Amino acid sequence: MRKKISLFAIISLLGIVFLTGCGTGSSSNEVKAQNTTDDGTFKVGLEAGYAPFNWTQMDDSNGGVKIDGNAEYAGGYDVEIAKRIAEGLGKELVIVKTEWDGLLPALTSGKIDAIIAGMSPTAERKEAIDFSDNYYKSDLVMVVKKGGAYEGATSIQDFKGAKVTAQLNTFHYSVIDQIEGVSKQPAMDNFPAMRVALESGMIDGYVSERPEGISASSANENFVMVEFTDGFVTSEDDTAIAVGLAKNSELTEKINEVLADISEEERLNIMDDAIKNQPAAN
Repeated sequence: MRKKISLFAIISLLGIVFLTGCGTGSSSNEVKAQNTTDDGTFKVGLEAGYAPFNWTQMDDSNGGVKIDGNAEYAGGYDVEIAKRIAEGLGKELVIVKTEWDGLLPALTSGKIDAIIAGMSPTAERKEAIDFSDNYYKSDLVMVVKKGGAYEGATSIQDFKGAKVTAQLNTFHYSVIDQIEGVSKQPAMDNFPAMRVALESGMIDGYVSERPEGISASSANENFVMVEFTDGFVTSEDDTAIAVGLAKNSELTEKINEVLADISEEERLNIMDDAIKNQPAAN
């Protein structure tokens, strides 16, 4: 039988709840204040493992930016775009290395101000966060072993029976279903893991975007990128890449203004340099 609570105990409990509620509100406001860019920084989240969009390196060569709380540096196309945005905002760029699955939570919790990580503004993601205008657009490809059965593929249907995968929680993984009779393998956490799986023969290929496909084939002479004449059906949002921002962020309009000043020619040059400068291990 539950014991009766005295009136004094009830009043005491209500007082604790009231004080706790007030404290929580104050704490929440403090956290919110800390998570704005008023401190003069622009905190950008990326996984630093998706060359040539972003990667990890050991020094500041080729424009690498030190990773927050880490001895390593981040480089790549996303980092160069982030630098231009930070400059346009008049803020100091801070790179926060974050696992892919942790990017949205980091943004919505205020740990970072933006996601600049080769992320597509898909309809599903737009339900949780906002996006800037696009800063890159790419086509889907397949990365396979050179000299293997799938190097000469021209259609995605040529991969019938093939063991194919893609990165976890990306639209790359969902489009595999468009291949009839494919042996769809479990999604993998990141691209280095998929390259290891391809090298070992665990998979026959993985779905990627053209820049990463060029990166993979450049880093490993045993890999080749397959482009299709009969490829995956995608929406423009799927193949575009934009900056992820918190809902109704005051940064969105400002970032769009910065992006509008980066010409298409400059974007292509930045990507070409990223592909050329990527570390071999990436």
